[in-house]
Amino acid sequence: MKLIEEHPILDFKHGKRVTFSFDGRQLEGYEGEPIAAALHANGVKVYRETPERKQPRGFFCAIGKCSSCFMVVDGIPNVRTCITPLKEGMHVETQRGKGVIPVVSDKGKR
Repeated sequence: MKLIEEHPILDFKHGKRVTFSFDGRQLEGYEGEPIAAALHANGVKVYRETPERKQPRGFFCAIGKCSSCFMVVDGIPNVRTCITPLKEGMHVETQRGKGVIPVVSDKGKR
């Protein structure tokens, strides 16, 4: 895992080291850091492909405004991994297709 350890201006504090899975592989990161940062530190550079053109997308804005980092996290599609904190045991997957989220009505029916 490659991380920034020292910086002349910024102070980096890491939570405890945790394990999580990415597309079936076991990886490590630090609790509380963005999922995208943990993936990047583990050498993962492509987070998804665009549905129509199949163009690769990766860590881009890091503030939750673009859709480049959408992934499926613990079964939930369209998670912005650049702003979602990493937790022990998370299951992160490359998002395939459009990632439609089911809508639940007021009566609990889909």
